[in-house]
Amino acid sequence: MQLRKTGQSALSVQGIPVKHLVALLVALLVVLTAAFWPESNTEPTTTHTLTTSSTSHPPSPQIRYRAANQPPETRHSGDLELTQSLPDEDEHALTILDDALLAQTEPEAVEIVEDEIQLEYKIAIDQGDTLSTIFDQVEIGQTVMYQILAADEQLLALDILRPGNLLTFRKNPETLELDEMELYIHAGNQVIYRRVDDQNFEFIEVIHEGDWEQEIVAGEIYGSFYVSAIRAGLSKAEIHEINKLLGEQIDFNRQIQAGDRFQIVRNSQYVNDEFTGQTSIEAIRLQQRSRAYTAFLFEDGNYYDSNGESLTRAFRRLPHNQNFRVSSNFNPRRLHPVTGRVSPHNGTDFAMPTGTPVVSIGDGVVTRVENHPFAGRYLEIQHGSTYKTRYLHMHRIDVRRGDSVQRGQRIGLSGATGRVTGPHLHFELHINGRPVNPMTANLPMASSVPREQLAQFNKRVDELVSIMEVAREEQFAMRRDQNQPGT
Repeated sequence: MQLRKTGQSALSVQGIPVKHLVALLVALLVVLTAAFWPESNTEPTTTHTLTTSSTSHPPSPQIRYRAANQPPETRHSGDLELTQSLPDEDEHALTILDDALLAQTEPEAVEIVEDEIQLEYKIAIDQGDTLSTIFDQVEIGQTVMYQILAADEQLLALDILRPGNLLTFRKNPETLELDEMELYIHAGNQVIYRRVDDQNFEFIEVIHEGDWEQEIVAGEIYGSFYVSAIRAGLSKAEIHEINKLLGEQIDFNRQIQAGDRFQIVRNSQYVNDEFTGQTSIEAIRLQQRSRAYTAFLFEDGNYYDSNGESLTRAFRRLPHNQNFRVSSNFNPRRLHPVTGRVSPHNGTDFAMPTGTPVVSIGDGVVTRVENHPFAGRYLEIQHGSTYKTRYLHMHRIDVRRGDSVQRGQRIGLSGATGRVTGPHLHFELHINGRPVNPMTANLPMASSVPREQLAQFNKRVDELVSIMEVAREEQFAMRRDQNQPGT
């Protein structure tokens, strides 16, 4: 093999051996690699965003520490992103910083308070309120209202809402549907309408008998009897009752004179010491100079004078002048055909063609003339303080509220209004506020106290007269030195 000697390289010419140059280049590459090649770190770093502002320091760029296994976020202009590994001691410092940042940047816990759902509403009835507007006020639909009115058909308690009545609505906490509605009439009488199913309600009438306390109201007449009686503490209804009972004996417009005195014995109902507004007149005495006019309530519910002669005209049994078939009898335990629950039938139905004359069974005053979605056109007549009659499903009503009617007077024509299956008259009789069977009830038919009860009646009269005499003596004592009339 032939060897050939070559000339020196340019580097060697400068006096630096080639192997030294190679070693120098390798060292330089190692130093550069160590300076710029990032070390790998298998533990991810936590990502936070810190934005601070201060009036004493210039704004700092946003620094994002991104985990190694996390894709890069979209950077915004002005953000400086650093991705690097930190030594162990710096890792510990970063953890402390992260905790501080978390404490500053985590939002405070906010307590979320949901609106409390109202499940009970109490509405006090004011003048002019109607059932429809009240249901709208408590956000209960008209469909439910008509379901309750259907249940109220036999009672008709909701047809006349008076100031002072109270309606309470109670909703189901799960479905928010109306479970029951309570009508507070007074302390002695409430009606609860309770849901049976999706389509029907039933009613429960709550009666509290309470205590009946005897009171005496006495006064002296100056001006009219009406004004003097109001001043003495009598109600308008009681004054009307007195006028009716004594009206055939004395003319209150012409025969009353100044200085005449009256004493009234009445019973007033209290439930838990609360006056219910319900009263019953037991005795009346109107004294003039020459004579006295009296009325006494006997145990049969009728009023008689001191001699036992009836002051209440006799009733008739039927509200019509022909012989019509009874299509449905009075039945307080009747079962509802749909729900199977007790749904009382508080009257007697007569199968009468539309347009048949209907008559009042006794003297009285018309207290209601209404048009009910289920009872139809109907009227109510108050016969004194004890008796009341109702006539339902009328085609036409010929009297108005406040009219006085006589026994046997035509009050309208029968029909088929309301919820009916055919034309008929639904007739009700109430005694002392409770429905009774009009075909069998004890109605005042006699003109005087029966002879066998006369001794008992006279004893009762003596008791009531002695009470009124005490009041009469007190009247004389109170009026003797008074210049102005009073009670």
